[in-house]
Amino acid sequence: MNFTHPFLDDDGDKLREECGVFGVIGASEAAAACALGLHALQHRGQEAAGITSFDGTEFYTRRGLGHVAENFSTGEAIGELPGHMAVGHVRYSTTGGTGMRNVQPLYADLASGGFAVAHNGNISNASKLRQELVSKGAIFQSTSDTEVIIHLVATSRYPTMLDKLVDALRLVEGAYALIVTTPRGMAACRDPLGIRPLVMGRLGDATVFASETVALDVVGAEFIRQVEPGEMIEVDFDGSMRSHRPFGDSPARPCIFEHVYFSRPDSIFNERSVYESRKHIGVELAREAPIEADYVVPVPDSGVPAAIGYSQQSGIPFELGIIRSHYVGRTFIQPSDGARHAGVKRKHNANRLLVAGKRIVLIDDSIVRGTTSMKIVEMMRDAGAKEVHFRVASPPTGHGCYYGVDTPERSKLLAGRMDVEAMCAFIKADSLAFVSIDGLYRAVGLPGRTKSCPQYCDACFTGDYPTPLTDLEQRHAAEAQLNLPVDPDPVS
Repeated sequence: MNFTHPFLDDDGDKLREECGVFGVIGASEAAAACALGLHALQHRGQEAAGITSFDGTEFYTRRGLGHVAENFSTGEAIGELPGHMAVGHVRYSTTGGTGMRNVQPLYADLASGGFAVAHNGNISNASKLRQELVSKGAIFQSTSDTEVIIHLVATSRYPTMLDKLVDALRLVEGAYALIVTTPRGMAACRDPLGIRPLVMGRLGDATVFASETVALDVVGAEFIRQVEPGEMIEVDFDGSMRSHRPFGDSPARPCIFEHVYFSRPDSIFNERSVYESRKHIGVELAREAPIEADYVVPVPDSGVPAAIGYSQQSGIPFELGIIRSHYVGRTFIQPSDGARHAGVKRKHNANRLLVAGKRIVLIDDSIVRGTTSMKIVEMMRDAGAKEVHFRVASPPTGHGCYYGVDTPERSKLLAGRMDVEAMCAFIKADSLAFVSIDGLYRAVGLPGRTKSCPQYCDACFTGDYPTPLTDLEQRHAAEAQLNLPVDPDPVS
């Protein structure tokens, strides 16, 4: 179940990655390193943050709503988290909603000892599993799908913790990058398709896991490699490491939107520079959708690399026609339309003397609901732009994501209910074009999309979901029985 959280900027008109995870074992100040790593992953989740540490005897947890700096910036906060092993999490909520009980890492005392888990992703059969567990007497303390994993581990009849975790994960569908800590050490695991990212690094004698390589950079760790799809890595306190492939081999389908928007541009994803991928998307966009104009203007900050690529390919000068304020913090969505609409102008402002009388090509990473795009086009026109042409560095986002991204229902996605011509009229641009799905694949180093076996998960663009969506199927069946309108996303 997708949940729209109350901290979204721009009327919820951006896709939000659900969360980021970071873990370290073998470091003298593990919690401090964890907090620093989470700070580098703040863009992946700004609703809440948490860290659980282990000192060899006891587990310690500190969690809070808000940013990492609000919860872990003091020596006192870090002092509450002793030990050489720590796991942390930053989140937005998709499944489960807001509230302290859903802030991760989640911790439980199992028969085999303490168990803490940080999870990035979404389990697409969590409701079904939850119903089965509750019918057998399980008592849930949160509404997060992550807690399902804890209960499955707790009820597994396998003897070792690793076997219990594998047994649990064999029952779940969807996407996950997990970091688990127990009294015996740390385990990191990625779903069999590798939909959600996870990388491994070395910090002195310590082993580090993180959602993105930028977190390794910030803590001073050396990037070793990505955790492979379907791989589970065990790390003991003495530094010994074992790799397991309990789920067999499947063609990988990592989320292509990491290249478009989710990852920081200074990260490396799927062995490619995210910054270079975004520049190449702009190059492809300029080839596919050229236009005569005076300036190429990015919608800051996510549109900047693609705008550079578009400018270099087209020969149209790159200019900062929109200036972003970096001092606008998280804002609650206000009850009045006027207060909501003022949000874009508080965050972005037109460079009026530059754009007046000019033909502008606006470059943004995506269009979700379309409301922000419409306001930015209007801002350009109010500043005196002669023409405003909108170019988008991703294909039309016409389908919901069920793998850990905060996506509106398809009926609320602009591309889910309009063609490109109608979308252009809606945002009131002079022209509108999106990079093609093949252009996007070329930008990330592939010849194009292979329909029979795509190399990425691109379901938000194509509707081609790589896993079953059991909970969605059951919801649609229930809605059909009650004669309720059914959201039209296809289910594989």
